[in-house]
Amino acid sequence: METYIGLDVSLASTAICTVSAQGKIVKETTAVSEPEDLVATLKAIPGAVVAVGLEAGPLSQWLYRHLTDAGFATVLMETRQVKGALKAMPIKTDRRDAEGIARLLQMGWYRPVHCKSISAQEMRALLATRKTVQQAAMNLELSIRGVLRNFGLKMGRVAKGRFEARVQELTEGNPMLEAAATPILASRRMLRQELASLEKLLRNHAKEDPVCHSLMTMPGVGPVVALTVKASIDDPERFRSSKDIGPWVGLTPRREQSGERDIIGQVSRAGDVGLRTALYQAATVMLHRGRKNWLTAWALNVAKRRGKKRATVALARRIGVVLHRMWKDGTDFRFTREEAAHVATA
Repeated sequence: METYIGLDVSLASTAICTVSAQGKIVKETTAVSEPEDLVATLKAIPGAVVAVGLEAGPLSQWLYRHLTDAGFATVLMETRQVKGALKAMPIKTDRRDAEGIARLLQMGWYRPVHCKSISAQEMRALLATRKTVQQAAMNLELSIRGVLRNFGLKMGRVAKGRFEARVQELTEGNPMLEAAATPILASRRMLRQELASLEKLLRNHAKEDPVCHSLMTMPGVGPVVALTVKASIDDPERFRSSKDIGPWVGLTPRREQSGERDIIGQVSRAGDVGLRTALYQAATVMLHRGRKNWLTAWALNVAKRRGKKRATVALARRIGVVLHRMWKDGTDFRFTREEAAHVATA
């Protein structure tokens, strides 16, 4: 008997549901969310396991590798689609979610998600840490600005290097404000030092990586953007076409059509938030400060017709497409269309 197994993974335990090829529930159980316990439980389930499905999440890639190594045909399922399907159930429990995942797997109505390599996950962890430290430092700066504003003390525009001196200048002579500002400034100083260390480490990684070195030949693409692109895509061969990058990262418009109604809205914002943000930042830099090239000229023409904001989003989408093609072909960025055409036909 062929069976399909759905897993609803939580931090402590995992709900397991097995359905037959005809959709009949064969077995329902739970197991501890540890690879050894899950593998032992799945091997004890009767029947020939066709596939094991689990929703993409914090623990899913870790469990995916262990289940695959144990010989199970494991599928990571796209979160948005699974949530949309399970929403139809009037009662939501872990048991019912596992059943829903098993039925989606049995019907084939799912979208598989790529399981990233260990190196890509490690780099994403480093990039996430940098973002967290940077955001914490910015929150402290905003906090001290708000405290001083209550007393009519305005920071104004000030460089990062002069921030601490400016706060001390405004609080000088007021013991209470000095006492309030000192711990915040000390925390900010430590965070900025850690952030500088992280950014140095990321720059060194980008310089040593041949793929990132090639991606950084594009204006507006620095070490952080290049590493984000490499860690997010992981394997360029998993995309049939470079044009698939736009929809995958959520930089193409939504569309809702029903009968005579056909609404094209804002970008879908589906996919990797970090990569989408990095591409948008690269587009902003390219438009305002980067060396002029054929992509900039194209975006400026779009801006004349549709406005600068839409042009920036369109440029971000196209930057993602071009970076993927550069990575796949192993080429550097070409600043004119003639250069690009010459390389393509060579």
